[in-house]
Amino acid sequence: MQINVERHRGRRASLNERLPEGLVILPTARVRNRSNDTDYHFRYDSSFYYLTGFHEPEAVLVMQLGEQVKSTLFCQPKNELREIWEGFLYGPAAAREQFGFDEAYAIDQLDAKLIELIAGQPRLYFPIGFDEQWDRRIMGLVQQVQARARNGKPAPIEFVDVRAAVAEMRLFKDDSEVAIMREAGRISSEAHIRAMQTTRAGQFEYEVEAELLYHFYKNGSRYPAYGSIVASGANATCLHYHENNRRMHDGDLLLIDAGCELHGYAADITRTFPVSGRFSGPQKDIYQLVLAAMEASFEQVRPGASRIAYHDASVRTLTQGLLDLGIFKGTVDGLIESEAYKQFYMHGTGHWLGLDVHDVGEYKIDGHWRALEAGMALTVEPGLYFRPLLPDSPSHYVEVPEAFLHIGVRIEDDLVVTRDGHENLTALTPKTVADIEATMARQAG
Repeated sequence: MQINVERHRGRRASLNERLPEGLVILPTARVRNRSNDTDYHFRYDSSFYYLTGFHEPEAVLVMQLGEQVKSTLFCQPKNELREIWEGFLYGPAAAREQFGFDEAYAIDQLDAKLIELIAGQPRLYFPIGFDEQWDRRIMGLVQQVQARARNGKPAPIEFVDVRAAVAEMRLFKDDSEVAIMREAGRISSEAHIRAMQTTRAGQFEYEVEAELLYHFYKNGSRYPAYGSIVASGANATCLHYHENNRRMHDGDLLLIDAGCELHGYAADITRTFPVSGRFSGPQKDIYQLVLAAMEASFEQVRPGASRIAYHDASVRTLTQGLLDLGIFKGTVDGLIESEAYKQFYMHGTGHWLGLDVHDVGEYKIDGHWRALEAGMALTVEPGLYFRPLLPDSPSHYVEVPEAFLHIGVRIEDDLVVTRDGHENLTALTPKTVADIEATMARQAG
């Protein structure tokens, strides 16, 4: 992806406008060891990347806030010998020029420079509590500044978690971000279609996962946004199932929760479909109820609507549907008040979406659910999960009818709030019973 220097410089300027004078210290993520001398693939810290566009490990952004913001990058030095083993490194000089920083230095100069920069600052902004080693390191540097206070430059006396301000910025996507997310949604939608068209009884769940990953990679996404859930039969009633190793059978439903990451931005789609290509009667009843809940939620995704409104719409629709199916007895209001629905629907109806699949941003302001605004991206994902009743279940929980036992259905789309409603970024993925069955009847190319 082409580096957009002005976009990242503008974000740093915006952060400067939001915060009182001080010094920001924001490291990227650490490289994590997988086994012995093998590391996990490096994934940068999302907030660091949001402000810099820089994707190498061992890097730190330092920003001096005030009348005019000054941004300094500390990164790995240029080392052609090391590049033979580990690949290209920008080095400070090229990073400063190509990513639009005011200054750049080798990472091994960080502590010495920070002692100079921290001195005289009224406050420090850094990700407090995010990394214990960084907390100790920064406080150690502050103590060194305190020891030199006689030079007239005292140490900061206020420490603020910078993540809150960056999270509020990240919550609102601009047109360029929405364009990337729209493309991530397209790729992910096509991958789900491919999964529908290649699924057969007798396969293992991981064979379907392979089709998803193939399509992601083939279309420019190098990584999934999260570990794909490919859950057949009773596995679909486990919300975060991850083994993906069961052999699938005729009569099973297959729940797939999977999305690609594109240029850092996540897609997050869930579809549930029959391995045989045709829904049974009970499967169709539950599926259409979950779909009705999704459609009711969609109506509440618009500017000015409460953040909780679309969850409440799902809960009411699902509760009424469970009454209509004879699974519940009582009244909708009474069942909602007692939270009886949580036996079958125990999670929220969605989350923010962006550089993290569960993206940052407050859901409440001063204890009240915030209103939706244009530029917010979120998921809508109602579901129903029918597991055997546990011995210590609440007394108002009910026995699961045999016809519905081990059925798990979730449907999820990605929406961005617009000025007059919302755009569904993943609408390409088949969703109705008729469309799913028709899609599965066609072989993948």
